[in-house]
Amino acid sequence: MSPPPPRLLIVSPVRNEAAHIERIVRAVAAQQLTPARWIVIDDGSTDATLQLLRALEPQVPFMTVTERSADTSGCQTRDRLAQAAAPRTFNAGLSALDWREYTHVMKLDGDIELPVHYLRTLMERFAADLRLGLAGGVLVEPTPEGGLRPIRIPEHHVHGALKCYSGECFAAIEGVQERLGWDTIDETYARMRGFRTVSFTDLVSIHHRPIGSADGVLRGRARHGECAYITHYTPLWVMLRSLKVACMRPRVLSGAAFMYGYVRAAAGRIDRVPDPAYRQFTQRELRRRMLRALAAQSRRAATIMRSSPR
Repeated sequence: MSPPPPRLLIVSPVRNEAAHIERIVRAVAAQQLTPARWIVIDDGSTDATLQLLRALEPQVPFMTVTERSADTSGCQTRDRLAQAAAPRTFNAGLSALDWREYTHVMKLDGDIELPVHYLRTLMERFAADLRLGLAGGVLVEPTPEGGLRPIRIPEHHVHGALKCYSGECFAAIEGVQERLGWDTIDETYARMRGFRTVSFTDLVSIHHRPIGSADGVLRGRARHGECAYITHYTPLWVMLRSLKVACMRPRVLSGAAFMYGYVRAAAGRIDRVPDPAYRQFTQRELRRRMLRALAAQSRRAATIMRSSPR
């Protein structure tokens, strides 16, 4: 007996996406697998985003456009990512219906253009692997030269811009938390609950607004450092990570901003994930990853030494 067809619910928090929103809507409308429902929530846009969405709404039967005025979001600072505006708006969209009526729940940002086979392929991956709880594809973003460059992430991490959860996983992790670091916390809890979290490198979508462009690159690096503190990443990991981030543009300053964000959060005693089991699980994962990385480096060094002329 074949499993029932997937019923996919997509919720899209959007704000000031007038430059991209039409192509994003048309990309979802053209999908080989049609979502059961798509809730698009405008979170107080000050450009033409809402007007464009209203004009497109009659053309997409499964899309419902709603709005959430900016003065109710509680996020009036410049750095809206740090104030968790997106997960707040995402949860507001979920509160308008019973998400348990759907087999999968997906968050899709208003600047992500999906390839036409994306949803079909993703649902096939979920059907083939019952342990798969949280998944998504990878992203490329425009370059100043007019090309596209990949946004590199670990395989176990899924971009916050296009996370898709199985219903069982979403229930097990009790949804997404409305705080900085939510898109690390959710997948850590998913693995704690026995689910796999995967980014599929053959599912490539276009991120039309480059990461960090909304709030500033260095502010974004510092925010990632603060997130590392909140989610109990160890000082050794943060130090090594800051060296890697220092190689990103703007060089050196990026690593310094990342470390600054971590130290600032520690000095300010920012609230961390309070669950001791979460902390222990995270730090065990970090140890395993660092050991695997060291072992891989040792193998590469041995290979180079064997192949070098004597």
